[in-house]
Amino acid sequence: METLFADMGTVLLAVTSGDAWEISQSLSSSGAWSLALMVTLIGGGLVLLVYRLVPFIDRHLERTVMVWSYLIIAGIIFVEVFRRFALNQQAPWSTTLPPFLFLIMTWFGCAYNVRLRTHLSFSEFRTNLPRFGQMLCLTLDAVLWLVFCWIVIATSAKVTANSAANFQILLGTDNTLQWWFLATVPIAFTLMAARVLENFLEDLRNFRRGERLIQQAVIGTD
Repeated sequence: METLFADMGTVLLAVTSGDAWEISQSLSSSGAWSLALMVTLIGGGLVLLVYRLVPFIDRHLERTVMVWSYLIIAGIIFVEVFRRFALNQQAPWSTTLPPFLFLIMTWFGCAYNVRLRTHLSFSEFRTNLPRFGQMLCLTLDAVLWLVFCWIVIATSAKVTANSAANFQILLGTDNTLQWWFLATVPIAFTLMAARVLENFLEDLRNFRRGERLIQQAVIGTD
């Protein structure tokens, strides 16, 4: 236990130092996983608190990121296809930037759809279960999603730190670093953890009040 806390302290010291190499090395320890678990639960709880205090962010954050990412991707593709075939010119970064923007759009969109419960949930099967069975399934959903967020936050943080430590440049650019985009992955999964906690608290409240637990989710609705 002392070793675990020592490893966590090493990670925190490396993060506060701002040195990408030290951060990358510290994330190889077992303490990084414990710290990632704290980020998942405490970070998700803090984000949920922000959602409760500022409903505008709750309603529009993920959707805004998704829409703007998509529009930028579409704009780059449209302009560069025209330039390539009409002007015989093309920006060297036009084929490397869109995949990173798609990465951002995908994971923020995943967090949004967790909130809408549009993931695979076997609702038809669950509605036929007794009330306790339904709550058990919803609790299992929350646990599995949080474990998923925990794993991705821990692993993507290490990938991001390694990218920063090695000064990986976005291909086709001179000074745009890849870790700027990779850092959005643990951020997106922290937001996802907040949505998981939000759904679970809502389910728990409905269970205690005797209200309906399993709702039919429709993609594209609020």
